[in-house]
Amino acid sequence: MSGDDFRSVEHTLRARSIALVGASERGRWPGQILGALRDNGYPGKIYLINPRQAEVFGEKAYPSLRELPEPVDHAIVIVPAPAVPGVVEDAEAAGLRSMTIYAGGVGDGADEASQARGREVRAVLARTNLRLAGPNCMGAHSYREKLFAYPNPELAKLEAGAVACVFQSGGTLQFFMKTGATRGLRYSYGISSGNELDLDLADYINFLVDDEHTKQIVCFVEGIRRPKAFMKAAARALEAGKPILTLKTGQTQNSRDAAQSHTGAIAGDYAAYLAMCERHGIIRCENLDDMVEATLAFQSPRRPKGPRIGFVTTSGGTVDMLYDYVESEGATLALFSSETDAALRPYMQDEIKPRNPLDVGIPSNLKAAADLCAIVAADKNVDILAWAAQLPGKRTKVWEETALLRAMHEATDKPVLGFARMSYPMSQDSQVMQQEVGFPFLQELQPSLRAMNALWFHAQRTGKTPLVLGLAPASDLTPDNLHEKLAAFGIHAPQQALAKNPQEAAMLAAKMGFPVVLKIRSVDILHKTEAGGVALDLRDAAGVEVAAAQILANAKAYQADARIEGVEVHEMVSGGVEAIVGARDDALYGPMLLVGSGGILVELLEDVSLAMLPLDPKEIAARVSRLKLGKLLAGYRGRPAADAAALAQAAEGLGRFFLAHREKIVDIEVNPLVAREAGKGVVALDIRVLWR
Repeated sequence: MSGDDFRSVEHTLRARSIALVGASERGRWPGQILGALRDNGYPGKIYLINPRQAEVFGEKAYPSLRELPEPVDHAIVIVPAPAVPGVVEDAEAAGLRSMTIYAGGVGDGADEASQARGREVRAVLARTNLRLAGPNCMGAHSYREKLFAYPNPELAKLEAGAVACVFQSGGTLQFFMKTGATRGLRYSYGISSGNELDLDLADYINFLVDDEHTKQIVCFVEGIRRPKAFMKAAARALEAGKPILTLKTGQTQNSRDAAQSHTGAIAGDYAAYLAMCERHGIIRCENLDDMVEATLAFQSPRRPKGPRIGFVTTSGGTVDMLYDYVESEGATLALFSSETDAALRPYMQDEIKPRNPLDVGIPSNLKAAADLCAIVAADKNVDILAWAAQLPGKRTKVWEETALLRAMHEATDKPVLGFARMSYPMSQDSQVMQQEVGFPFLQELQPSLRAMNALWFHAQRTGKTPLVLGLAPASDLTPDNLHEKLAAFGIHAPQQALAKNPQEAAMLAAKMGFPVVLKIRSVDILHKTEAGGVALDLRDAAGVEVAAAQILANAKAYQADARIEGVEVHEMVSGGVEAIVGARDDALYGPMLLVGSGGILVELLEDVSLAMLPLDPKEIAARVSRLKLGKLLAGYRGRPAADAAALAQAAEGLGRFFLAHREKIVDIEVNPLVAREAGKGVVALDIRVLWR
């Protein structure tokens, strides 16, 4: 099996018969699971396994899977870790299709006993077609199949819906699902994937893409074990128009360390993860509450045709907060048309011009609210309608007219969302009213705005197939032909030459013309400035000779065993805007391009954008425009505008260069890449390469 193949979860999530291994009246989880299966009408056969009792829960118990009268599809295995390998061997002998291991300590952590158990289980999986969910998980709920194998009877009583959850944290899964259920979310599957010794996120997502009842997929991610398979599954979801919403841990080093020890996963570089999400249309949520709001927003199959939001509110305070949050969240306010202004005026106080966000006070009834919303929704400049409203805990006389809101919603093809300034509890009546009007009601302003942005983010990508790069082509790149090859892709360095000693450096500088720059050349010294390996603005031969000698001495002092080829003499370039452009091969997600503000403060500023390759100049220019770098290029505080178009073209060229030669290099960085005045192009002052 290759790294991007999918494994079937069919018999895990749609098992037609079950064996409960570890069935015992003393065990809480076995009792809860068996009770949920019985109480909610699981239609398949259930066999109980207990080697010490002939009867459990009033039913016949079998000593092991080997003694069953017939093979079963799936085994729910709730036994201590030391017993797991034996149960897996029994499953092989009994011809089982799949099993879920709930215990931890099977292949995870640093404990040798755990690792040994993991090796035993993997050996069985390698020689059979047996599939394994977990270990260290809490099972799964399959709502339409009435297969309730997660120890939470309350969740098992929910009616089936269209949201599938795949969480690597079993405990977090139930809290998300319970909270979401109080807001009206209903589920097709709730899956705890655990340590993913076999079945993983990619396998579950692939299955859910093909499930006709699942319309969106929500994931809690600690680590992605098979990035290629994950991206392949995400691409299938994007093509099918099924949004994937994720919350991923690992933004900090402590979090990454915890994830590695907890699940055995490699969390990977978070910026590269975000770039992968952007390419594959995966919505990234900031926290669990955000994920609830975004999931609600995606309950509607409608997608906006643009980012512009039209707000109908009932409070000046809400308007004031929206102005702040719209800017901080990067949302887009629609500009009302003159026709909308005219239609709204009868609802406004005298002399108050309608503007977005619209404050019209509290409408007297739902008809007035529906009429106002209909006017804004009809505006050609509005892509998303957002109505500031809170569902009541009990149905009031005003809220008996929910049909008016449904009619307003059905009269437009645009997404319609209710939203509230703060969070509030929703009763069963609230959920019923939300269902009646036909659109979701979000809570809290910032999460609501992020959810609206997510709708547009996905709308721009849905139905498209992300480009998948093939194997790296053969390359003849060497250090000697590097600059020549780069020039063919539009990356031009200043005039330069390599000197073996200070005297040769002085001679080359005189020939080149002053002023010049000196830089140490060594494959072992990546950050030349930190090593004292750079001298600027040298204006005569004597100064060059002294500076070259000092640079060589500094390099030796910085790293005694560094391989030093000599001193580079460069033409001095002054002025312009300094940028950084780099391409690298991310270990998890593949080739990436970085562009941002450059120079010696690049780490301090962190004004960069990272994206998966390939990218075209138009995409790069759009990214740059959203950075502080974009303001500098446009001419900040009276400075002349720089050649932004040439910068985007050069960045695109560096990306193509890397894709053409990634067989030989793992990373290339130009810092600074100086953008001269508009129309005068760019020049690469320093080029750093990491060779394979």
